[in-house]
Amino acid sequence: MAQAFSLHDEDGMTTVGMVVSLLLALSMIFSSAQVYRIQSVSSRVQSVADAGALAAGNVVAEFMVAVRVCDSVALSLSLTSLTSTGLGVVACCVPGGQGVGAKLLEAGARVADARDSFSKTASEGLTRVQKALPFLAAASAASVAQGNGSNGSDYTALALLVPDSAEDIRVPQEDARAKQAREDAIGQAEEVKELARRAEEAALRAQDAKQRAFDHDCGARPGWCMAERAETLAHMTGAQNPVYSSVDAWSFSVALRRAQAYYPARLAVERPDDGSVQAQAQSALRKRFYTYAAKEVARGYVREGDSFEALFPHLPANTAQMRGTELFVQAVYPVSVTDASPILHAWDGCPKAAGSTSRASLHDMEAGAWETCSECGFTAASLGKVAAASTSIGNGFEHHYEQVALAAEEYQKALEEGAPAKREAKSRVSKLLDQLRDACSSVGSFRIDADPPGGKGVVCLAVNTGPDAPDKGFESAFVQASGQLGCRVAISAATLVADPSGEGRSLIASLTDGLASDSALAGVLGAAAGVWSGALSAYADGQSALDAAVREGLGGLPLVSASGLGDWAADALSDAFRAVGLQPANLDALRPATVNTAHVAQAGDSAFCARLLEVKRQAVEHPLMSNDVFSSVVGAVRRDVLQRFDAWGDSVEVATISIGGAQVPVTVALPPAVKGLASDAIGAAADKLLSVYASVTGLRQWD
Repeated sequence: MAQAFSLHDEDGMTTVGMVVSLLLALSMIFSSAQVYRIQSVSSRVQSVADAGALAAGNVVAEFMVAVRVCDSVALSLSLTSLTSTGLGVVACCVPGGQGVGAKLLEAGARVADARDSFSKTASEGLTRVQKALPFLAAASAASVAQGNGSNGSDYTALALLVPDSAEDIRVPQEDARAKQAREDAIGQAEEVKELARRAEEAALRAQDAKQRAFDHDCGARPGWCMAERAETLAHMTGAQNPVYSSVDAWSFSVALRRAQAYYPARLAVERPDDGSVQAQAQSALRKRFYTYAAKEVARGYVREGDSFEALFPHLPANTAQMRGTELFVQAVYPVSVTDASPILHAWDGCPKAAGSTSRASLHDMEAGAWETCSECGFTAASLGKVAAASTSIGNGFEHHYEQVALAAEEYQKALEEGAPAKREAKSRVSKLLDQLRDACSSVGSFRIDADPPGGKGVVCLAVNTGPDAPDKGFESAFVQASGQLGCRVAISAATLVADPSGEGRSLIASLTDGLASDSALAGVLGAAAGVWSGALSAYADGQSALDAAVREGLGGLPLVSASGLGDWAADALSDAFRAVGLQPANLDALRPATVNTAHVAQAGDSAFCARLLEVKRQAVEHPLMSNDVFSSVVGAVRRDVLQRFDAWGDSVEVATISIGGAQVPVTVALPPAVKGLASDAIGAAADKLLSVYASVTGLRQWD
């Protein structure tokens, strides 16, 4: 009878051997797949624990956003108060801006009050939310766990924050220097205004005098003026006879140099009108006058800088004034003698002066009984008329020169009268701005900061008690499975890391959205709203944004003034605030990221963290005892989070910013679970975790 099996040979194996091999291979494949399936189902609880930790961490991150927003508001309001006060001081230096200055000073004080009120409210609101963070984090983690339950899975999760508690958030008192700076600015405002008014009045008189001098020198061209007369009468052009189109570019020294060049030039071109004795005599006397005038005007000077000092020597305008000059006593005129009495002649070319051997002055002539020459008719009045003719009417150079000389005296007198008031105003304003600068340097002490529960991280405990069958969805004849999978547990942790995405900067900037067009921004605080917007930028960008805010504020003030105090004060304010050296705040958003639980536990100093580290150590050394983690830590979670916040909705308002009547709320978004998940559910979750431990060990531990 033939054999029913094949023997092994060099070409293969028997049919029975092949079948056995295939069965063994298939059994191993399905067994491995079943093990993989069980492990995969069991490991899902770890993903839920991770998700719960991240959800709980998000709650803390959201809280820190609110803290930074409140901090930015507190700091920016401090800067706004001081900046508005500084702008008010500057505005008080300009009579046209003193009304605005008073409003800005008032705004500075009221913004400080608004900041104090906001900081108090914000610290209380943030403290209230901070105390609720354990509950909010636990609710968020529990909600995530419940949301993952499906297909027989039943997840429960609890989250514990590290640290689990924190001190109340308090805002330190404002530096006394800031309050003193505002009070001094308000207290000295009226004195600064009065000093500025007196300086401005004097400056306006000086400005008017300078304008008149400019018009008489070259501003009236092509009409009669010094420049036009010099060109017409002395043929002066170019650098000797410059013309300016603006009084701002012109100075008194221009007119003086023109006059100093005019008389030598006029003397050089002087000619008699005709060949008559009278015309020659008048020409000779004009030359005498121009020689004298050139010498006199050469003594003039103009000194400008910190002060103004000028000398425009006056030229005689009539015979009486001529008698007071050296022209009257100069013994330069020829004398002829007749049988009756001596005769004085206008110049050597007079026909009657031929043969004269002596010289005399007009003073000598008037002191004695001298006769008048019948040819030249020379008397004191003859010389006096030379100046009178060109001084009394507008077609004479001397007329316009005299007006410039008088204006220079008025200009110098006005500046001298206004100098004490201007000097005192600068002194007071400088001290006030120095106080504001020092106060700005101290605003860093008036900040809002927090080290909340969960600041170091969060630990999440998760369990799946769903009745999953080992072979569900993977039934086969190769592997026999019976019963249900036991409870599956996991622990995870997350901590906050910086995310330089720019979201924090955008959030700060959004605080002022819509404020510019808000009709409520009228009145006193409305003047400070624009400054506040710039100060918020300074929170993010530091000194450069603060400088820009000051420049923008100054740009809205009427700084133009005759005294120059407005521009000076504006520059002084910019310099003072530029010296603050404000550094930008860290605006990186915070995001939760999963980490090893040991990293979070090591960062905390609570009993929970110590127990967790010890349990992890024991779990490594004695793996079979690892379930003790739940009985060790769940109780602490349960005690910390069982608080009720049924009155809360989707968010909680921490504080409200009030600027110029506009209301800007600062809120903290709450996890969606808070509204639908009562604190009883947190307790139920804790009980379920503890029951898991009891089912494994057979012992219920009470905490």
